[in-house]
Amino acid sequence: MFCVIYRSTKRDQTYLYVEKKDDFSRVPPELMKGFGAPQLAMLLPLDGRKKLVNADLEKVKTALKEQGFYLQLPPPPENLLKQHLEGDGQK
Repeated sequence: MFCVIYRSTKRDQTYLYVEKKDDFSRVPPELMKGFGAPQLAMLLPLDGRKKLVNADLEKVKTALKEQGFYLQLPPPPENLLKQHLEGDGQK
């Protein structure tokens, strides 16, 4: 199984995985509107040989089969103040 990964032009670090190149037929129109014009990032085999950086391979495969797409959102921002206070033993 292969997937095609597109980068969002409107949202930093947001990626859309679909089964076929340029086939967004199963992606809701509202999502596509917020995603912006998709920019091709890469083609990726989902055979487990390559690890996904910020996504779980099984979740991606399941989402592609069930809904036809997987949306990868950026990780939440770090709370540096909280980390600093916890490091100093303060809360």
